[in-house]
Amino acid sequence: MTVKKFLAASAALLVLVAGGAFAVSSDSIAERIKPFGVVCVAGDPCADVGTMPTAVADAGAARTGEAVYGQFCTACHSAGILNAPKTGDAAAWEARLAAAGSFDDLVTSAINGVGAMPANGTCGDCSREEIHAAVEHMSGLQ
Repeated sequence: MTVKKFLAASAALLVLVAGGAFAVSSDSIAERIKPFGVVCVAGDPCADVGTMPTAVADAGAARTGEAVYGQFCTACHSAGILNAPKTGDAAAWEARLAAAGSFDDLVTSAINGVGAMPANGTCGDCSREEIHAAVEHMSGLQ
């Protein structure tokens, strides 16, 4: 008898849950599955440029070296993970500078990736100037 009661209760619960799923309006479904954004290719008019996400709208504003470091570099460079020169370790940064040849070449190696570090570190949208500022902030060089 207990098994029959359990099965009956499970069936009743299933009916309630399934009935609730069908009660969802098509408007709420459309809202949940709508595209996150649009891709605009140079030369193509965008549907509504005014609704671009803030990160895209503010893409022209350069971030400071400290901000780039804090968001993208600190995980490895604060602890020296995988031989990353630690922030403020003058000897390690001087050795990197000597190996690169110039500060601009050091920045170029950060942009292209060096050792275990991928290109631009983990900042896929950083400009050369932002990487330059981050390297300057970390190294204390220049």
